[in-house]
Amino acid sequence: MRKKSELTIVERAILAVPGFEAVVKKLENQVVLRGQSMSTLQNYIRRIALFCLHFQKLPEEISEDEINEYLVALALDKNSPSRSSFKHMVYGLRYYYRLLGMNKKAIALPSLKKDNKLPVILNHQELKELFSAPQLLKQRIVLSLIYSAGLRGQEVINLKISDIDFLRMTIHIRQSKGKKDRIVPLAHSMMVGLRKYLKAENPHIWLFNGKEADGKYSVRGLSWVMRENLKKTSITKDVNLHSLRHSYATHLLEQGINIVTLKELLGHADITTTMLYLHVAQCPLIKPHSPLDTLYNYKKQNNE
Repeated sequence: MRKKSELTIVERAILAVPGFEAVVKKLENQVVLRGQSMSTLQNYIRRIALFCLHFQKLPEEISEDEINEYLVALALDKNSPSRSSFKHMVYGLRYYYRLLGMNKKAIALPSLKKDNKLPVILNHQELKELFSAPQLLKQRIVLSLIYSAGLRGQEVINLKISDIDFLRMTIHIRQSKGKKDRIVPLAHSMMVGLRKYLKAENPHIWLFNGKEADGKYSVRGLSWVMRENLKKTSITKDVNLHSLRHSYATHLLEQGINIVTLKELLGHADITTTMLYLHVAQCPLIKPHSPLDTLYNYKKQNNE
């Protein structure tokens, strides 16, 4: 039997709060029936587990005043690296209450405005410094791969060895956000690094094996790798693991990739999501002109 300190937040809540195990099962069933992301569900369950452990009872047994006091404390917590903990707690509780048909409690939760912040981008020199920081080959490869293919954290841990096609130079990303597959190019330098990594580490099934029950790496593990290696660099920007995907998108735009192609590479459902990167990309300005001039210049060059 594992020690209490070795149990996950969810496992501790199941032991401490009567009825929480049934809640977890109900949430899991709903996600399967609705075809939603299991990673989103796990995040919600962890937040609800923390909430239940704090009060030692289920959310429906907690008064509105108690909930508001708890959320205010969470929002003002100086130890929290961002507002993400607060936001995910609100999202998790809202999902939970709606699942139970308690719409009044869901509506009573604070409304969250979308942050209109632009993504922070790492420049080429910063990326080189970051990728040279890890001492472990596996960490170097995983960070480089995320940038090289614009991957989400969940997509990285779901990659199987068979998803890398060295002959066609492609990476097959399966059933990602929105339950969509996509194929992205495999960089030549990434191919060299991956072959070296596979020979050295000899992973089984998953491209990156980890300590999860199913043998996968975890997104939390990836985030830790990013944080720890950032400490070894001179980078002072407020960046995280997802900043590598932001940098991929921005750099491709700056190198001439059109926005529609970029949308497909990123796996976005809506092009307006992709258009965010137009605000941060440093694309060369082209002086307004008539395409007729370009046409005749092209002919003149060909006739010379």
